[in-house]
Amino acid sequence: MKKVDILAIGVHPDDVELACNGTLLRHLAAGKTVGLVDLTQGELGTRGSAAIRSVEAARAATLLGASFRWNLGMADGFFAPTPENTRKIIGAIRACQPTIVLANALSDRHPDHGRAAKLVADACFYSGLSKIETTNEAGETQAKWRPQALYHYIQDHNLTPDFVVDITDFIDRKMDIIMAFGSQFHNPTATEYAQEESTPISGTQFMDFLRAKAATYGRIAGYDYGEGFNVARIPGVKSFFDLD
Repeated sequence: MKKVDILAIGVHPDDVELACNGTLLRHLAAGKTVGLVDLTQGELGTRGSAAIRSVEAARAATLLGASFRWNLGMADGFFAPTPENTRKIIGAIRACQPTIVLANALSDRHPDHGRAAKLVADACFYSGLSKIETTNEAGETQAKWRPQALYHYIQDHNLTPDFVVDITDFIDRKMDIIMAFGSQFHNPTATEYAQEESTPISGTQFMDFLRAKAATYGRIAGYDYGEGFNVARIPGVKSFFDLD
């Protein structure tokens, strides 16, 4: 078991980096531990390949300082909320017993994102049921575990956040880590991808868009840069003074 404080789950490699990388960096700097799980290899992506993205994902995890990065091998674009896929996520949750899980946006431009959000939310609940049995790689029965909280990061669509995390001190590192996925984004030094088909995220302005998005979410909360999150369950606080 590799217990972590936060488990960040994305349906595609680079989902986590694009949407909540700064938040993870902030918590790592505060001494928390972070694990990453990708549901698919992103094999349907227009640029690059599953093999290339696997190498990029490993590099991004190292730059971030994550305790591990696992890939559950679901089918990009065609994964479904089957018992098999749900159990894969339950097994990952029980293996690292996170206090907090981060998951894809509740709704978004890419249909995989919303479906993954629901699948992860269901798995977080079912992971706490003792009559659902899973085993680890050694064949040992895993203990039930339900995370304390599930938060959905915001992706392409500009959803109204339920709360915003200050990433001002980490915006530059966030952008550097995103560029570990050289096959996906504009990088004039990565000439091997120059002839590949253009996508909405491979243009020269996309990185400016990401930084502006972080500035927009930061502004509404009083920060220079921020990352927004949505909740399915309203969180509670014990004191007004716990809020910025």
